Amino acid sequence: MSRVAVEDKDAFFADVAKASDESIWCALATVSNNEARVRIVHPSWEGDVLWIATGPETLKVKEMEQNASVDVQFQVSPPGFIHILCRGRADLCMDDATRKHAWDAMNYDLTQFFPGGATGDDFIAIRINPTRVELSEMFGTANKRVWRPG
Repeated sequence: MSRVAVEDKDAFFADVAKASDESIWCALATVSNNEARVRIVHPSWEGDVLWIATGPETLKVKEMEQNASVDVQFQVSPPGFIHILCRGRADLCMDDATRKHAWDAMNYDLTQFFPGGATGDDFIAIRINPTRVELSEMFGTANKRVWRPG
């Protein structure tokens, strides 16, 4: 395993974004009553921030209100079996400016899920601020690079 140097951060996150774009879907783990809950989501990277779109009344939002700790796992198919893990803190973003920003940062058309648009009552943006991101191959056994803030 190699730790990502400060000067390599931008290049590392460019690699993470490229690999995650090949994955599309990933698993989001939240905590509810001291138990893990896992759901499939389609997040998008913007630099070192991971955005997730959801509805404000979902169970994952309620769980993040109680415990902001999350893990996100991307798994990319062969041939490289690229593996991305992101551990961090979730910020529930309900202000219009942040929701518009997140809406534009997402790499797919959100209107199919949120017809009210970026400021509609049916949409909330979740900003994951990573505390650890791992990018590796072969299910974490090869070419493992880890970034941590600071």
